[in-house]
Amino acid sequence: MKIIDDLLSTLNYEALVKDIRLGPFQTAVLTRNCGLAATPHDPGPHHDKTPVKESGFLLDKGALALAQMVKSPSPLEATIGMATINSLIEVDEQRCVELNAGNLLAEKGKGKRVALVGHFPFVPELRQAAEELWVIERQPQPGDFAEDQAEKLVPMTEVIGITGTAFTNHTIEHLLELCKPQTYVVILGGTTPLSPVLFNYGVDAISGAQAIDPEMVLRCVSQGATFRQIKGIRLLTMTR
Repeated sequence: MKIIDDLLSTLNYEALVKDIRLGPFQTAVLTRNCGLAATPHDPGPHHDKTPVKESGFLLDKGALALAQMVKSPSPLEATIGMATINSLIEVDEQRCVELNAGNLLAEKGKGKRVALVGHFPFVPELRQAAEELWVIERQPQPGDFAEDQAEKLVPMTEVIGITGTAFTNHTIEHLLELCKPQTYVVILGGTTPLSPVLFNYGVDAISGAQAIDPEMVLRCVSQGATFRQIKGIRLLTMTR
């Protein structure tokens, strides 16, 4: 998990953990900023599991311990860790523009072979722009490819968008290794860390979210908002 270790090494952990909200679709952690990460969906039984071992006492942990949970084999703990990381990143706004990742991928992928790891709402528009679009999903929808097809499809792409949840399910490094050096790589979604560290791993653009009204973000997450329903954020893209 070198990319995660490098990301962790850049953060300042002298921040109070003020709040943690684990909603059905999004997870939010409030330290010096408010960070988001997509809540994973486990359809299996949970009564015989402990997805979050110290549930109820996480505010007693420091920011460093919470951030390091991103390495946990528990998807929910890893998500809390990623949201903590995102809350600690001091985003360099001068390097960012307000740009939706779907528009960026449509521009870069026009007439090209495009892969999208994760099924996003802009798939229909991207399919119209690209010569060919392969959507790779853990829970495939009609027309999608199962995640085991990534080995075959990713090396053939000219442009690829990779969901930020690849950090929390620990597939990010493998997916990046599958990309050819000339492939234009975008990491996208609310889970994505807006950190230039990613540029050291062949990433060309980082599209994430910045909370500008933490109180509103926490309220939305707690009340079951999906990412598209969350108010108080803005979408930012940072390029190499």
